[in-house]
Amino acid sequence: MPKRKLLLLALCAALAPLAMAQKAEGPAKKLYCWNENGQRVCSDALPAEAVNRAREEISARSGLRTGGVDRAMTEEERALAASDEQQRQVDQAAADTRRRTEQALLSSYQSEEELRRVFNERTGIVDNSIRTARYNVTSLREGLVSLLRTASDQELAGKPVAPKIADSIGSRHRELQRQRLLQASFERQRVELDTEIADILRRYRELKGTQAVAADPAATVASAPAK
Repeated sequence: MPKRKLLLLALCAALAPLAMAQKAEGPAKKLYCWNENGQRVCSDALPAEAVNRAREEISARSGLRTGGVDRAMTEEERALAASDEQQRQVDQAAADTRRRTEQALLSSYQSEEELRRVFNERTGIVDNSIRTARYNVTSLREGLVSLLRTASDQELAGKPVAPKIADSIGSRHRELQRQRLLQASFERQRVELDTEIADILRRYRELKGTQAVAADPAATVASAPAK
């Protein structure tokens, strides 16, 4: 038998046990590492109390980081993210409206009614944001009053206020303050939007050389803030 074939056979025979050992090991194991009470904890199994915490995933074979998971957001953080997204939509609608009106140079609209329709979607978004913020303020205030009443009852009974209730009072109060600021911001934007619409219409009339016409309720954008 040629020497080359003998060498190949010998190499295959040497590698066969290693391949079988790797196959027998099964899927690569990994370690989970997270912080608990200021200390780093690692385990090959993730306990239920650590599921929502930020963690790293490390290969048990190589010791190298293979991935990671951010911690789950709290209820307060989810509400903040939703409010930020709502604000982003309002800002985006404002930018889109200004872009469309500038691109059109006002001259592409055949009537004021067509121009007013450009603002319908934007005013609708702001009005809906105002209603949502007002609902959130009312709901948070009612919940805060209920928590404060519970804390007061515990104090009157000579008992300490439960830490969970104290934490809920603090977080709910902070969110209430933020929602109030958000409501005020939306209401201010609604007033500014009315001014902007009036200015655009004035410029349009100047461009067209027309006079202001009596407002048609069926074609006019609602100018009053959301109730």
